[in-house]
Amino acid sequence: MKYVFNFLYLLAALISAPKFIYRRLRFSRYRAGWPQRLGKLKRKNPEKKSIWLHAVSVGEANASRTLVEKLSASFPQYEIVITTTTDTGFARASQLFAGKNLVSYFPFDFSFTMRRAFKNINPAAILLMELELWPNLVSIANQQNVPVIVVNGRISDRSFPRYKLIRPLIKKVFFKTSLILAQTEQYAGRFIELGAAADKVFVTGSLKYDTAQIADKVDGSDLLASKLGIKENERLLVAGGTGDGEEEILLKVYTAIISKPAFKDLRIAIIPRKPERFDSVGQLISSFNLPAARYSLLKEKADAMPPEKNAVILGDTMGDLRKFYSLANLIFVGRSLVPMGGSDMAEAAALGKCTIFGPHTFNFNQTVDDLLKEQGAIQIKNEQELSATIEKCLSEPGYAKKIARNGQNVIRKNQGATQKTLEHISKILRP
Repeated sequence: MKYVFNFLYLLAALISAPKFIYRRLRFSRYRAGWPQRLGKLKRKNPEKKSIWLHAVSVGEANASRTLVEKLSASFPQYEIVITTTTDTGFARASQLFAGKNLVSYFPFDFSFTMRRAFKNINPAAILLMELELWPNLVSIANQQNVPVIVVNGRISDRSFPRYKLIRPLIKKVFFKTSLILAQTEQYAGRFIELGAAADKVFVTGSLKYDTAQIADKVDGSDLLASKLGIKENERLLVAGGTGDGEEEILLKVYTAIISKPAFKDLRIAIIPRKPERFDSVGQLISSFNLPAARYSLLKEKADAMPPEKNAVILGDTMGDLRKFYSLANLIFVGRSLVPMGGSDMAEAAALGKCTIFGPHTFNFNQTVDDLLKEQGAIQIKNEQELSATIEKCLSEPGYAKKIARNGQNVIRKNQGATQKTLEHISKILRP
């Protein structure tokens, strides 16, 4: 079977090569980590066995934070190795873990590459965040008696039909998995339908509730406010994790709102999800004849003057989103007005902010359901509803505060998945 998957991977690589080359040349992506992607990882403590945790991108890296902390405390005899697939995921994982743990790029799932990675990583267990079941990885792990555990498992509405189409090809991969810790009963059922053994699937809840830090203030937010010239009582709308096509909608809504005397003091900060879009979003802001303030330029200069009061703030740095959120009166969670699946809204709600998102949230169905059920967030359908909702929240601050308070309570009530997850992992690492 490994030859089948190796062939399919090679075919996929040939098909995607033009896109890969374009992104490499245009956005400088995929330039780093090639030895690691080929399985050549150098452990910090090679004399120890390791716990190998794979988190694809930023969201999975963030969600793994509390689990990595608990694993480090509970299993000091193992080195923890964190791998990611994307450049942004690698950058975020490095911020979170690189001081104590090895952070690396995930090796390609060719059988020869994965065998090299196993030799270098020497895992006692492999934890795969959300899904990421790679056939050759699972096969080699089974051959070497290394347990493979899906953590914070989910299969979205969008991906489930696709997996069902290839079920004959992948059902053995699901069956060979040692343990699947799913976020919800629905996700658990989907894993079982795709081939996982029912007695190996458990519901533990979402780790994202645990990593969504409940707080009224974030370290570094005062410096951010000073750099941007934001006063304590100023009204600020933060659009975080935005996607292609969304910023234009937001700028249309914003310019319409500030044209009204009651809202002319409203400021906006836009933080795109992907760094390669920072420049194009900056150009888009200029096309609206609005002054733009790029935070990266202000952050670098100790004596930088704050931007004009009517400047659109472009958050073009990594790792500062929570600081922006902590300054906001209202938060719009991006990639949800366009069909991209949404961004993490638990983080915004945990900070006690009135949280708004669009209809396209298939990557966060459980969080959305939990928040809406308790009136802890607002879901809008389109540009018109977004505009009306922002105006309502600004005009009725009591209403906005109630939404914010409810949202924070929802996050608090749903925490505890990290401990449940650790208990299941401990049964395998300490039989």
